[in-house]
Amino acid sequence: MALQPNLKAFIVAGPHDAPHTLDIFMDFICPYSAKMALAIDTFLKPTFEPGGQFAGKVKVILRQQVQPWHASGLFLHEAVLAVARVAPEFLWTYCLQLWEHQQEFMDEDTSVLTPVQIREKLIALATQIMGEKNGKEVRKLLQFRPHRMRNGGVHTSEEIRYVVRFGRQNGIHVSPTVMWDGLITEEPQSSWGEKAWMDFLTRKVIV
Repeated sequence: MALQPNLKAFIVAGPHDAPHTLDIFMDFICPYSAKMALAIDTFLKPTFEPGGQFAGKVKVILRQQVQPWHASGLFLHEAVLAVARVAPEFLWTYCLQLWEHQQEFMDEDTSVLTPVQIREKLIALATQIMGEKNGKEVRKLLQFRPHRMRNGGVHTSEEIRYVVRFGRQNGIHVSPTVMWDGLITEEPQSSWGEKAWMDFLTRKVIV
């Protein structure tokens, strides 16, 4: 599947030129996405690294699936894009931390917070992971852009438009949703353990 060059950090496992592609559409407020992220980190990434069973054969692309019924979700996706731009080497670590802390950003927990307060929490988490210097750069990207109608969004709003449109044109509705080599597959589940994933990959990898 196509990927904008400035989003290449979202290839979170496997080499960029791997012949097979596993696209996984996930939301940071979604508990099922959090389960699948843990599976990616625990079971999948090691198999795609040098020495792994499927080394060089599969790449995993994290696709952001913004779920608008969770009011705070947009802010998490904006922050992830900011981290990807400032220090892409920390992207996956930051995503894992968001899933670990997702309870703090759920609907009820953020209902009394302003957008600025939510973004500050996200910046603080990024700073813990990336350091003060990178945290300051993330803060800059999450500030509002000048706009004649006072409606320009933040500095990662263009990337948000891209990921939302990408999901829409591919008919993605739920998270997580998995694509194998560009086609949606209903097989992988957030509850899958190592055996289920290995069985799936063994059937699918043909090179």
